[in-house]
Amino acid sequence: MPPPKTPTAPSSAEQDYLEAIEGLIESKGYAKVVEIAERLNLKGSSVTRMIQKLARNGYLKYEKYRGITMTEAGRRTALEMKRRHQLVRNFLIEIGVDPKTADDDAEGMEHCISRKTLACLEKWLENSRR
Repeated sequence: MPPPKTPTAPSSAEQDYLEAIEGLIESKGYAKVVEIAERLNLKGSSVTRMIQKLARNGYLKYEKYRGITMTEAGRRTALEMKRRHQLVRNFLIEIGVDPKTADDDAEGMEHCISRKTLACLEKWLENSRR
């Protein structure tokens, strides 16, 4: 098998997969296709194709029937998405959005918000807690 290529910027869907896989590995120590499919409400065949793509792009290590592990690039991306989600969610709750709606809205916003805006949100949240 050829070595994985240098990761390119992941799409929003790829980011969602990485975040879900990291969450499963964090909570259970491993991630399986069926669990990823359940978490993302997708079919197993779709999940398998995306996992193979993420592996080709250098975010995961995947061997059929063996399991899924994350590369350093995959883990970094997943943790960054988790951080983005949490910052946006916390900001929305801080301005009065209910937690469920804030969580749902943060899921979409985390992908398109700029680093500059994210830094401003983080600073605003820090100042609001003083």
